[in-house]
Amino acid sequence: QVTLVESGGGLVQAGGSLRLSCAASGRTPSSYIMGWFRQAPGKERDFVVAISSSGGDTRYADSVKGRFTASRDNAKNTVYLQMDSLKPEDTAVYYCAADRTYSSMNSYTTPLMYLYWGQGTQVTVSS
Repeated sequence: QVTLVESGGGLVQAGGSLRLSCAASGRTPSSYIMGWFRQAPGKERDFVVAISSSGGDTRYADSVKGRFTASRDNAKNTVYLQMDSLKPEDTAVYYCAADRTYSSMNSYTTPLMYLYWGQGTQVTVSS
């Protein structure tokens, strides 16, 4: 069992930055692949980024490439999402997710690959 708690969301103007954190606890979370997803009202939960257990491999959605950066500190069991050049269309609830590494990184771009989820943190970008 792994418990995930996100923090760092808030209201920011377009062009601004936020850093989200996801603190993990439980059974060896440092060995798990981690993902960030987001869900806007009335829309499906969309993939943002996946990061490998070591942090050395990442996959980003095209919509955030060059603006968002994922990282992790396994000593602190925490994953981060640095979001720069934010746009109003980035407004959503952001969720972190985790699961063991069963397959290649490319497989972890869908929510179906993740067993554990946080409660989400709201990010609102004003124009």
